[in-house]
Amino acid sequence: MAFSRDPLDELVVPDGTEAKEVDLVTDGDVLVGGRSTVEFGVRGRNVLAGESVSFGGAIEAEEDCRLDMWCDVAENVLVGQDAYIGERVHVGGEMKVAGDLDIGDDVEIEDGFEANGWIVIRNPMPTIVFLFVYLKHLLLIGEEQTAQRLVSELVDEDEGEEIDADPLVIPKNATVSDDAWRVSTPATIGDDCRLHGNVRAETIDVGADTTIFGSLRARGDVSVGEGTRIHGDLTTRDGDVRIAAGARILGDVSCAALELGPDAEIDGTIRAAGEITMVTTDRDSE
Repeated sequence: MAFSRDPLDELVVPDGTEAKEVDLVTDGDVLVGGRSTVEFGVRGRNVLAGESVSFGGAIEAEEDCRLDMWCDVAENVLVGQDAYIGERVHVGGEMKVAGDLDIGDDVEIEDGFEANGWIVIRNPMPTIVFLFVYLKHLLLIGEEQTAQRLVSELVDEDEGEEIDADPLVIPKNATVSDDAWRVSTPATIGDDCRLHGNVRAETIDVGADTTIFGSLRARGDVSVGEGTRIHGDLTTRDGDVRIAAGARILGDVSCAALELGPDAEIDGTIRAAGEITMVTTDRDSE
């Protein structure tokens, strides 16, 4: 892990992520930056949310769940291992924790809570803040190996074990809903995803065989992978657009320069201030 890079400076939707009616479902972890609004529920391995994050549905974490102060969850919170809940968190349903529960002051859980392990009620430092402060201290004193072990334990990685799924990362101050995914950072969407909502970001990179029921709009470059379907317009203010082989845009495309791969389709109008390049398949020499 590169400690010099902010892990929440980009919207990252890993391969295979689906928006299923009211939930975002992924096989890996879910990381949400502070002051973001997620109008879905979320289902993943570990769920970590920064300060003042709002969830419009339930949280289901196969392993740990960490919610910093002032978070709001509209429905239930179900945790397969341990839960760490900061002060003044509100849960609109019930909370069930299979392991230990560490809970701060003035937490409101409307339908009560259960935990099979230890229950500690106190006013801890917000989880994300504590982790960053502790990691910074370890790095300052040269304990890089200790810092790496801490990070590995937080995501339950055994030494030598390969990570089976990338995390779903939602940057701070983002809005994610069935209507729109709005971030002020770059956005990367993986392969074989199925999402609802218009995507608004600095730049957008969409993988192969993904379906997005909405439009794409960016300030910079936009890339659409092979076999992907975009059910809306594709617009960029100053960037170039690359549409790979077999991809289809069911709307208009507006950009600086446009590159179209073999068998790529655009159902609407093309508006390009620069060059339009059509890539053809290689032919056998006669």
